[in-house]
Amino acid sequence: MRAAVANSGALRVDDVADPVPGSGEVLARVKACGICGSDLHALVHGDRLAEQGAAAGIGSTFDPRCDYIMGHEFSAEVLELGKDTEGSPVTVGDLVTSIPVILTPTGVETTAYSNTYNGGYAELILLSAPLCLKVPNGLDYRRAALTEPMAVGRHAVGKANITPKDTAIVLGCGPVGLATIADLRRRGVETIVATDFSIRRRVAAQAMGATEVVDPKDEPAIEAWRRITGGSAPVVIFEAIGVPGLLDLAIQAAPLQSRIVVVGVCMETDQINPFVAISKELNIQFVLAYDLVEFSETLRSISEGEVDVSPLVSGRCGIDGVPEAFDALGSPDTNVKILVEPEISGPIEALTL
Repeated sequence: MRAAVANSGALRVDDVADPVPGSGEVLARVKACGICGSDLHALVHGDRLAEQGAAAGIGSTFDPRCDYIMGHEFSAEVLELGKDTEGSPVTVGDLVTSIPVILTPTGVETTAYSNTYNGGYAELILLSAPLCLKVPNGLDYRRAALTEPMAVGRHAVGKANITPKDTAIVLGCGPVGLATIADLRRRGVETIVATDFSIRRRVAAQAMGATEVVDPKDEPAIEAWRRITGGSAPVVIFEAIGVPGLLDLAIQAAPLQSRIVVVGVCMETDQINPFVAISKELNIQFVLAYDLVEFSETLRSISEGEVDVSPLVSGRCGIDGVPEAFDALGSPDTNVKILVEPEISGPIEALTL
């Protein structure tokens, strides 16, 4: 099969062996797979990802100096069920999605950041049959592939314990920030301030439900909050960028006794001033991913039209276009999210859902 293969910070498109389903596994043809900001970071900081995973107690044999195939936001068509899949929730021909992990005899292994199980930047993928979710209501494969990033936003907002009367500030309108905005809107939060340097992403943020969108060059987010609320409404700040220095800036800007939810994944060593956070009695919540229920509920929300994911997607490409797409996503004024569709060929092309 064709795949976009990562190794030591570089991407190449190559022919690799087709995966073979083992016990409890499903072989599926990838229909669409979103390129995630975490993948952009992981390609550059793969060594840090492996080191920090070990430091966090996440057992893994992942080695970024060996071949691996990323892509964890996918939908796929079931081609074959392996042995020991009796009673599987899906069958051949079903359009499915899944959380990007594989159940193994020794535990759980992630797809995408694995030297054993490939992710969705490939024609074929292995999935664990018990974790597969059949895509409901005739939902198209592109929208189904957005279940994973939207579940990240759902989880972050759930952890924030936010109420409709609180003001939300979302720093960064990349896919994670947009997913967070969409779930804030779904939960009825009345005031959502979003900030990003990119006009393309600010437009997407407004379409996803932000009530106030600002360019931080012109107006800091906290000043927009003061302008809108008079500085009286409780505020929850979502740091959705994940680069060094942003958490400290959020701490410096946060009002007394407010909350900061760190949803952007920073893979580099960072520095904060704890005294400022202590003096303000800030509540800082770090979040990661989602659980099975949140993932399933996100798919349902998309399929029933509770959440419109259309503004999230700006383009698509075939597998041969993945290296170009990684480069293009470094220019946020042009793209928000690019879907990899292995059944097509050619470079990036604009896509409107």
